[in-house]
Amino acid sequence: MTPFAKTMIAATTLAGLAAPAFAEDISFWGWRTEDVPQYEAFIDMFEAENPEINVNLRMVEAVSYGTILKTALAGESGPDAMMVRAYGSFEDLASGGYLMPLTDENVPALKDFPADALQAETLRADGTVYAVPFASQTMMVLYNKDIFEQLGLDAPKTWDDMKADAEALKDAGFYPFANGTAAAWQNEVLTFGLGASTMGKGFYQDVMSGKTDFTDPRFIDALTRIQDMGQYFPDGFIGLDYPSSQQLFASGMAGIFVGGSYEIAAMKGMNPDINIGVLPAPTVNEDDEGLVAVFYDGGYAGNAASEHKEAVTKFLNFLASQEFGQVFANELSNISPIPGVTFDNPELQAVSDLNKTSIPYMMLVHFRFDQPSGSTLVQENIQKMMAGDETPEGVGKAITEGLSSYYEPFQKN
Repeated sequence: MTPFAKTMIAATTLAGLAAPAFAEDISFWGWRTEDVPQYEAFIDMFEAENPEINVNLRMVEAVSYGTILKTALAGESGPDAMMVRAYGSFEDLASGGYLMPLTDENVPALKDFPADALQAETLRADGTVYAVPFASQTMMVLYNKDIFEQLGLDAPKTWDDMKADAEALKDAGFYPFANGTAAAWQNEVLTFGLGASTMGKGFYQDVMSGKTDFTDPRFIDALTRIQDMGQYFPDGFIGLDYPSSQQLFASGMAGIFVGGSYEIAAMKGMNPDINIGVLPAPTVNEDDEGLVAVFYDGGYAGNAASEHKEAVTKFLNFLASQEFGQVFANELSNISPIPGVTFDNPELQAVSDLNKTSIPYMMLVHFRFDQPSGSTLVQENIQKMMAGDETPEGVGKAITEGLSSYYEPFQKN
């Protein structure tokens, strides 16, 4: 039993002894079904400090959560508090008037949150924050430190280093990379997890300022190098699904996996003994800046129609507190955006350090608000490229043309 769990049992016992006869009930929904025990403990922690409030948790499978939540909110039967997605998916709810506006007055801790975290939960139409951001995710390179040490390999910095390591892994009987491309969304992870450093901060800034588009040589160079690295993916990788890719890496059959920071906990769950290292995307030159791609995963929001707004606001303030952020990071192995949170987990600390040199996970952060979404365009076209059915130049052109249907700067290029 962890120290946190022991503390929560004691706190819950004391809370039960001190609880008022008629506590106020609020409902809290989310999609993290795999994290139910931890969220129950978080709620116990809140209730121990607020015995006048009972929080009733309901977790729904992620694939259907959005539809179930929106239907419930539209039918005035939604939860008092809830997890919401970020960026485009978040706007779909916030623009419907379903969520409580949050300010520095009703949730004072928000004033210290990173600006990019708040942007993820801000409705563009009115500039209002509607949710407390709960986690960042980092697209990067994971590698098996024990395999690299066994083979006498250094962690790769450049594309040339990565290719040399891949050759050594292959010669030793390992799969160099575990990744497959059958799951469309994994192709977007590959694009920015491997390509961020080659694209560079300048490319990102130029796209957002309208100075360039995705036919830019920096983007094409990144795709060309990713396509070339495909020679080190498993045989038949175009049909290799996501769970199988994870198993190849977690089982120690592959040395490298391009993925998100969320993979650390997943891989440890499959193999507690795996020794994972994390790296930025490879660079072209030794002196180039190594970058990762970062986005925020979601937030905690209140129902604008709730009859328990004061209790909900107390709960949201708890979820915005450093106290909660610390146990969230420790128990769920996630990067909390709450200022002052530290990381006991060395892998999480390493990810936090990588985040200091990053670009946004571009398509999710900026181009998932309209159709065709940037994510769809990247996923479909990179999948074709990795299968040999499209060129890097063709991918860049298709993405630019798709986004130009609503992104005005591309209409001028």
